[in-house]
Amino acid sequence: MKPIYLNLSKPADKLPTGSSRFWGNPDLPNGTDYPTYTDEDGEEYHYEFVCQINLADIAALDTEGILPHKGLLSFFAKIDYYMGNFDNDPGVSGYISDTDDVKVLFFPEVDDTFQEIVLIDDDDEQVNPMELKINFAHSNKQYGSDHALLAPPNHREWETWDPPYEDWQILLQIDSDEGDDFHLNFLDWGVLDFLISPDDLRNHRFDNVRAIVLST
Repeated sequence: MKPIYLNLSKPADKLPTGSSRFWGNPDLPNGTDYPTYTDEDGEEYHYEFVCQINLADIAALDTEGILPHKGLLSFFAKIDYYMGNFDNDPGVSGYISDTDDVKVLFFPEVDDTFQEIVLIDDDDEQVNPMELKINFAHSNKQYGSDHALLAPPNHREWETWDPPYEDWQILLQIDSDEGDDFHLNFLDWGVLDFLISPDDLRNHRFDNVRAIVLST
């Protein structure tokens, strides 16, 4: 399978509801809450919204039909630590995570019930970094970052993942990166890999995705 790279750029205008975006705020259908998790002390926190992929945008590049070709795939993770919030638990680390360290939501249809969910802090400021436009391609030469769907395990220093995940595949890889209002550093400029089992990928099930941080 060929990786599909996510090449990021600043949008000229506000991105439409349901469009592919990196950072910014997720679009969720009415009745769907922004995903949260509870820490060991019983405190509730929001996952960091990483990106959402309008799957129609990658259909022409996914010639093997590995992913759905319509709908919205949204990625969330416990990565506040890697964005400079060092008081928080790192969440995803150098070992394959539990299922509650990341959250991937798949919506088969995108319609007019979707709306942007904006997180606001105590100063009425937007919590998440400003949104970036995603251009999809089979190459990242112009941009250099290894943000990619269906990425090969190039950053892995061993032959396979640890048991029982030996044959799991990288659904999405997020590279360390920085911009005007964010600094994302996975353990000395490594990557975050969202991992999925071949059976779940084949059946378009995204509720058992796990993750790992790799750094060489």
